[in-house]
Amino acid sequence: MIPHPAPDYVRIFDTTLRDGEQSPGATLTADEKLEVARALARLGVDVIEAGFPCASQDDFDAVRRIAETVGVQPVSGRPQSEPPIVCGLARATRPDIQTAYDAIRVAKHPRIHTFLATSPIHREHKLRMSKEQVLARTSEMVTFARSLCDDVEFSPEDAGRTEPEFLYEVLKVAIAAGATTLNIPDTVGYTLPDEFGAMIAGIVKNVPGVDKVVISVHCHNDLGLATANALAGIRAGARQAEVTINGIGERAGNTSLEEVVMALHTRHPLIGLNTGIDTTQLVRTSKLVSLRTGMVVQPNKAVVGANAFAHESGIHQDGMLKHQETYEIMRPETVGASKTLLVLGKHSGRHAFAVRLRELGTALEGEALEAAFNRFKHLADRKKRITDADLEALAASEIGRGREYFSLDAVQVTCGSNGMPTATVRLACPDGECRTRAAVGTGPVHAAFKAIDEIVTAPSELLEYTINAVTEGIDALGHASVRVRAASEGRLNPQHGSGHAAVFHGNAADTDVVVASTKAYLSALNRLLASLGTYDRGVKTPSKPDNAPPGAAE
Repeated sequence: MIPHPAPDYVRIFDTTLRDGEQSPGATLTADEKLEVARALARLGVDVIEAGFPCASQDDFDAVRRIAETVGVQPVSGRPQSEPPIVCGLARATRPDIQTAYDAIRVAKHPRIHTFLATSPIHREHKLRMSKEQVLARTSEMVTFARSLCDDVEFSPEDAGRTEPEFLYEVLKVAIAAGATTLNIPDTVGYTLPDEFGAMIAGIVKNVPGVDKVVISVHCHNDLGLATANALAGIRAGARQAEVTINGIGERAGNTSLEEVVMALHTRHPLIGLNTGIDTTQLVRTSKLVSLRTGMVVQPNKAVVGANAFAHESGIHQDGMLKHQETYEIMRPETVGASKTLLVLGKHSGRHAFAVRLRELGTALEGEALEAAFNRFKHLADRKKRITDADLEALAASEIGRGREYFSLDAVQVTCGSNGMPTATVRLACPDGECRTRAAVGTGPVHAAFKAIDEIVTAPSELLEYTINAVTEGIDALGHASVRVRAASEGRLNPQHGSGHAAVFHGNAADTDVVVASTKAYLSALNRLLASLGTYDRGVKTPSKPDNAPPGAAE
């Protein structure tokens, strides 16, 4: 077990892969989870909560894979000499705790994180347990977890709405049973900073043995106060912060890692606390998580947003020209933000392309590298300047695709101010055949989506479609993002995903926005089909629609 942190050190506990992945539509493939875990290790987080192993076999396998790779030895570039603690979440039941331990036991520093609700509303309506039963369950399950693992974290769920005296009693029992970390969650984002800080101070003062454990804070952002509450808790004595990249998570999200870290870094003379985070990796990691989850970072997001270091006001620009600190409290390079552009063109080779991708935090190999490089060469023939943003968009479409049941072979559209927008789509199907359909829509993208629906018989509903220019200029690369939801008749297969959100995202980039949109929609449908397990027991050929043209493939 990693020793107790120094009094001036705050552990960063990242739950992007667990609480963050619970955001609707943010479900990650096993490969994507591993990629994010490696990025978190390079970033320097102390604890990676890799998932909820009992949720599904897929989640168990992903957590175990992270434990036996990232959790065994330090990742190249990691600030710390030791690999991160790998943590698995478990409800306060023996099967959950045993499953969590089985998933993380291979890590050098495994941790079991178990939780039990303590607030009156949860005790009465969810658990239907008395105070005495909650205390007994806490003692029994923490003791069981400690019999398996030396590092045990206990969370009294909805601590923010729990009676202080009862909260102290529960925490006392958890410490006596062997808990090494006490996490205090503001589960529904209800408290104000002064309330939350006072709650942590009360725990420090009133819970026997609390000086021998680490107090942690886990705040949600329902009132936009997650970071403020976490900092209030830290200043009151907590020495672990539970956070996510970009603040993603249930409902309005969790405390943002980059905000807490940079608050402690920028205001160090006042607060006097340190972390082990390599802040120059923040923007890179933010971009990776955004790409893999499909959760777009708002431009005005603190620290990592596109406008975080942008100045348009003439007064601000004048001040910045005279002295950087007039309008910036941190330098862009401190968090890894850079305006440097890599000028790559059609004469560039594969080696230079691969090296620059690694510098941007994306390492491609084999077929994925070859596919991305070929797309890069085609793009270079159409664009005068290739930027880092273009390269990242190209690479993003080659990682974590998952199973590709249907792929785009060709798409052609006709549209204009008069007439009916029409799209013809040809798809490569799971049975090895190519099928072609045409459809009329309100626009070229709508028509293309309708044509795809006539081939791909997936029970889905389109929730969101966005298209953005990756870079500036008339020849900009277009990035399309699509979210679909499984229709009511579609039931998720627990063996093919965590099963907590029947929303799936897809994204793709191309200079032709119709092509990008079509690929993004197919990517989302392929993820949906993987969760349904539609093709896992053999090839299923879609039936011929009633309105299919004569001679159309069955």
